[in-house]
Amino acid sequence: MNRALSGSPAPLLRRMYATLANVYGPQHWWPAQTPLEVIVGAYLTQNTSWRAVEKSIENLKAHNVLDLNGLRAISEEELRVLIQPSGFMQRKAAAIKAFIAFLDREYAGSLVALAAQETGTIREQLLALPGIGPETADAILLYALGHPVMVVDEYLRRLTTRHHLIHEKARYLEVQQLALHAFADDDVATRVEHYNEFHALVVELGKRHCRREAQCDGCPLSEAAYHPPLIDHGTSKRPAIAAAKR
Repeated sequence: MNRALSGSPAPLLRRMYATLANVYGPQHWWPAQTPLEVIVGAYLTQNTSWRAVEKSIENLKAHNVLDLNGLRAISEEELRVLIQPSGFMQRKAAAIKAFIAFLDREYAGSLVALAAQETGTIREQLLALPGIGPETADAILLYALGHPVMVVDEYLRRLTTRHHLIHEKARYLEVQQLALHAFADDDVATRVEHYNEFHALVVELGKRHCRREAQCDGCPLSEAAYHPPLIDHGTSKRPAIAAAKR
């Protein structure tokens, strides 16, 4: 836990991003081949490890159902079996089927049509669906639909609270606003790429160091190691997943 860092929270968080990018390099997130796979993964990753998600994704691919037609046709019971490695399969299967029904009903089964809507409209619609909270909605918006939305997860909460950038009981929206302010000076056209890479880098930091019990030895943001680099606003990483509207 680092108490030595000082300065305005948002610019400091932006400099932390530059440090992580320099140390860890491009993360190529989200690890998926299609926007729909991103969406399914966003459901499956709730309350489980990514390794477990990968096993479920492999099952879906092996049975040729990881596309709209396949997810329409498969029964909820069969879907539960295939996504069992991710846990909570009854709830997650029902939520995935509800999303497909929503997409068919509201957008004729077109992710391109969904992605073309205003960000606020999509977020409101997603949050009205079962099994979708703010983090899942924002992950779908950013990684599957290419909207400039900041994803807040437990790793980012730990990073910002342990470095005293925000109070310990900060809610989702407060952490999100802090992160958005950190990128306020970036070109609007690059924000999707930066938000994508920022979230992925925070996850990498979290897996290595910012765990439930902090492992600060060797952390690039520790008191001994942290020397913020100059920010290169001209450098950005392109997400591995093309937005649905491209």
